[in-house]
Amino acid sequence: MEHASHIFSYKTLGLVLGALLMLTGVTVGASYIDVGWLNVWIALVIASAKASLVLVVFMHMKSAGKGVVVSFLSTVFFLAIMIGFIFWDVAFR
Repeated sequence: MEHASHIFSYKTLGLVLGALLMLTGVTVGASYIDVGWLNVWIALVIASAKASLVLVVFMHMKSAGKGVVVSFLSTVFFLAIMIGFIFWDVAFR
């Protein structure tokens, strides 16, 4: 029976888990602070940081091929354009 080795050590995985839990606490804390129109941007930045950690470490994007990375980045670019259209639509109503 083969023993599969992990790309990241258990220490790294634990640190990333701790960072995700900390960022979740920051998300909850930020929800109680009213900074006006910046609330949405703060939530998006925190969510992007958490998604990046999950993507790089738990989904092994760091060791993925160039095709997968290009596909992912083009998807994120398209999503950013769509979110931009939504913000633009709401701002100019």
